[in-house]
Amino acid sequence: MTLLDRLRGPVEDAARALLGCRLTAGGVTVRLTEVEAYSGTGEDPASHAHRGRTPRNAIMFGPAGYAYVYFTYGMHYCMNVVCGADGTASAVLLRAAEVVGGIDTARSRRPAARRDADLARGPARLCSALAIDSTFYGTYLLGGHLVEPAEPEPPSRIASGPRVGVTGAHDKPWRFWLEGDPTVSEYRRHVPRSRKV
Repeated sequence: MTLLDRLRGPVEDAARALLGCRLTAGGVTVRLTEVEAYSGTGEDPASHAHRGRTPRNAIMFGPAGYAYVYFTYGMHYCMNVVCGADGTASAVLLRAAEVVGGIDTARSRRPAARRDADLARGPARLCSALAIDSTFYGTYLLGGHLVEPAEPEPPSRIASGPRVGVTGAHDKPWRFWLEGDPTVSEYRRHVPRSRKV
């Protein structure tokens, strides 16, 4: 079964399949170590497609294998890999990775990183290390950017738990990571800010 076949399947399976894959952009190559799954309309309130198709999320409705890039908090880019059946919105957020090529370039883009393990630890840092921005929206990732690993990661190495920083369905165990990898981000449950009266 090819990576594209796995991306066309259920979002949880697609997320697991992406672990260990290599992503190359901006002269840097990373090995994915942590991802989060988001399903489509209605069933996942944390998904950008929860309320239906918009100009921002249209790419999430397929086909699988394309990049959904969005800008958040007015300062960061995050990238997802579109997955699932054509016409059904789902995507996998790329949360963390190990830099395995172009490390000096990644360091120059992430001068605040104290250790190499922190260069692409977190979705915004990952995009920063790879110089990913809105121009990647709609890019077909299997055409020279995303490379299927030589062997899928063994199931015993893949851990799962709640997603990070989401307000809806925050306990859904759809964050997947490689157990024991130092580049995996620390789990922090979302705590809503209290409003001052």
